[in-house]
Amino acid sequence: MILKEMHDRELVSLFRAGNSQAVEVLINRHKSKVYTYILFVVKNECLAEDIFQDTFIKVINSLKQGKYNEQGVFVSWVVRIAHNLVIDHFRKIKKLPTISNDVNDEIDMFNSQKFADITIEDQIIQESISDKIRQLIDQLPEEQREVVLLRHFGDLSFKEIADLTGVSINTALGRMRYALINLRRLIEEKNLSLTVR
Repeated sequence: MILKEMHDRELVSLFRAGNSQAVEVLINRHKSKVYTYILFVVKNECLAEDIFQDTFIKVINSLKQGKYNEQGVFVSWVVRIAHNLVIDHFRKIKKLPTISNDVNDEIDMFNSQKFADITIEDQIIQESISDKIRQLIDQLPEEQREVVLLRHFGDLSFKEIADLTGVSINTALGRMRYALINLRRLIEEKNLSLTVR
């Protein structure tokens, strides 16, 4: 079977058995999601690249040491590692950003199909919308912001978010709900349009 067609679990097993190409496939498969999450939190491309590299160095070392739990989703595990490295970075500079945590079902401003196959004009508009969303998220209370970032940019489940942040699932869900309420209020107050067309 071609490596690119294999499931993450199979690639992890191959890597543990000594196939170094398997981990390259895993990194390439998930690099966009992991890097986007890191960049959205740290807001600095050079820093994001450094943390991204550190993340996959830690992933590779953890896989070699057998620390990956096969029951989990591989990309969620990687995002948790990235999240912890981001937190470590901000702790080192004593400037922990405010993060929020509650985006649920109703309007998903982070996942529009209109962002696929876009023109240059649409790309400029999309970047403007992304900047507006980032500014809105930055205004949320820390706990709410954390959940939003982990859920929509880290693609973690609410159970994973709860485990990572040390709260109950209900608390994580509640924070997401309040984040959505606050985001909607901010959008209305600022009379923002967050659509491509």
